[in-house]
Amino acid sequence: MGTGTVGPQSRQPVMADVAVLAGVSHQTVSRVLNDSPNVRPETRERVLTAIRELDYRRNTAARALVTKRSQTLGVISFDSTLYGPSHMLYGIEQAARGAGYFISIASLRHQDIRSVLEAVDRLRDQAVEGIAVIASQTSTVAALAQRVGTVPMVTVGATEPGRLPGAGVDNQAGAEAAVRYLLDLGHRTVHHVAGPANWLEAGAREAGWRTVLSAQGREVPPALPGDWSARSGYEAGLRLAADPAVTAVFCANDHMALGLLRALHEHGRRVPEEVSVVGFDDIPEAGYLTPPVTTVRQDFGELGRRGFELLRDLVRAADRSATGAGHRVATVAPELVLRASSGRATG
Repeated sequence: MGTGTVGPQSRQPVMADVAVLAGVSHQTVSRVLNDSPNVRPETRERVLTAIRELDYRRNTAARALVTKRSQTLGVISFDSTLYGPSHMLYGIEQAARGAGYFISIASLRHQDIRSVLEAVDRLRDQAVEGIAVIASQTSTVAALAQRVGTVPMVTVGATEPGRLPGAGVDNQAGAEAAVRYLLDLGHRTVHHVAGPANWLEAGAREAGWRTVLSAQGREVPPALPGDWSARSGYEAGLRLAADPAVTAVFCANDHMALGLLRALHEHGRRVPEEVSVVGFDDIPEAGYLTPPVTTVRQDFGELGRRGFELLRDLVRAADRSATGAGHRVATVAPELVLRASSGRATG
């Protein structure tokens, strides 16, 4: 295949140039660009080769004027340094790219109502077709409720039934599985290091912990507050390590479990011989701590993908003036991963 008539100093190549170089019709090039299945593999490869040789780039602005579609989705993210939000964002980006969408990201330091509303309006000014919000706090969901109907929106990571469509892990079910497992090992009760009170995930995990203990008629110890950090887990661990009656602890995330392990070690409390520890999230380091941590795994990449698919369905429904998407929630099941930080009660 030659290099055609379009040189490096000439005008930008257009779709017709690709069609000529590949020896196909304009419509065939369009089908390849839109990832249509109705193209033979050898034809698709000729078109893709021509695109590479010409360094052809779609004129998205012109396409948007014709189709009234920007092919762009907005994502509002908070504190992407945390393992969960950063991997949900990656999952959304990967799924969007595979479906031919662009992503515009608004990253916020705070989840107050004003910041969230400003981010929504800023993304709407960019003509995004829909917005995915990596939500975690009740204030975020409350803010989004004020913009319902202005643009299709979904939450990813945390959901509140009846508020907005969303994709989330069943945090309560994951916590219940962790606490039941510890009780089945013979522990009389399970202590809890909780996440921040204004985070939806933390509330659901604490609710799951309380539900199982209450249902089995066990003592419900006071939950110790944490802020997701290893430091807060360590500080809670100092209090728990000093109490010889503590034999099992469920932490609302793995980073706090890491801090707890340090405090127990410093006080000579052996894990799991004297105290069993279970975390939540299954961060990459969880399997390499001493001892490796039993935890509740949530698939953050899958959450991002489900959130994107839900948003894409809402956008398509809006194009058809359909209302079938409603307040649908896509739930991803958690998985209890057993490792060496938990064991049978010996007392």
